[in-house]
Amino acid sequence: MKKYTLIFPFLIMYFSGFAQQKPQYTQYIFNQYLLNPALSGIENYIDFKMGYRKQWAGINDAPQTSFVSANWALGNNQLWSNALTSFPEQTGSPMDRNYMQNYMSSPSHHGMGVTAVLDKTGPLSRLDVNVTYAYHLQLNSDFNLSAGVGAGLSSISLDINALTFNNPTDPSIPRVWSNQLKPDLNIGLWLYGARLFAGISAQQILPQKLNLTNDNAYNKGKEVPHYFATAGYKFFVDDEIATIPSIMVKYVQPAPVSVDLNVKFAFKDKVWLGGSYRKDDSFSAMAGFNIGKMVNLTYSYDFTTSELNQVSNGSHEIVLGLLLNNIYKVPSYIKMW
Repeated sequence: MKKYTLIFPFLIMYFSGFAQQKPQYTQYIFNQYLLNPALSGIENYIDFKMGYRKQWAGINDAPQTSFVSANWALGNNQLWSNALTSFPEQTGSPMDRNYMQNYMSSPSHHGMGVTAVLDKTGPLSRLDVNVTYAYHLQLNSDFNLSAGVGAGLSSISLDINALTFNNPTDPSIPRVWSNQLKPDLNIGLWLYGARLFAGISAQQILPQKLNLTNDNAYNKGKEVPHYFATAGYKFFVDDEIATIPSIMVKYVQPAPVSVDLNVKFAFKDKVWLGGSYRKDDSFSAMAGFNIGKMVNLTYSYDFTTSELNQVSNGSHEIVLGLLLNNIYKVPSYIKMW
């Protein structure tokens, strides 16, 4: 295993100054559920996804994130019989203009799901496992409003064997706590209709201290809440091509506000292309396609614009999605774009 030459107190100060950050995603437009539990059960099938992100390729031991998620509606209310929202094959696709003109909101229903996210940076790793629940209220024939909560556990680990020290006899070393288990809590709201979506969420809202040693001089690490606000709107270029601009704003104290601007061009239910800009960080190119009525695959590449571009070859992200129990043979996502 690769060794790291670090002075241990410096590592403790890293936790104190930057807190324990949640991973970031370029394809947030494709998997909002990872950021907002209010999307639990938003579709009328089981939405399963697995993905991998390699950040700052070319830099040794840069962040790597793997995740799996699944969410589904509870009960039978999600199996609404209206053909305009259930999509028998003869009714067309959710990407055409006719569907938008005849859209009907979902009946009020419950949803739940599970997420597991593993984030690793050098000797530091974090595993978050959450169970989520949401209630989707039918406001009128055009819009739903959902509220969700996610609860689980976070395991934060430091691989001491991957470290070498300038002073192996440092008295702090024997008192290292190499693994900590912390409760995790997330909340969110989501408004959605045929063309519009908007939501707010907060992750890691329980204040937690990260005590890596018994030495109070270095015992200042803590977790901080992560706040997200997202909105997007669907426009039509013609009857079969839609463009969906969106924005995501993230705030994590004491870091500066992060802003993502995204645009996606969808061609029927076969393929989509997109681009994204993250302020003071990167430009991204994205593409995805649907395979039959069950599988979709998406990929994105980030071109680093910060000073890291001198040593980084960009970031890669790939996501595989499965539409399980898709009894209406939906060709692509109805409520998620």
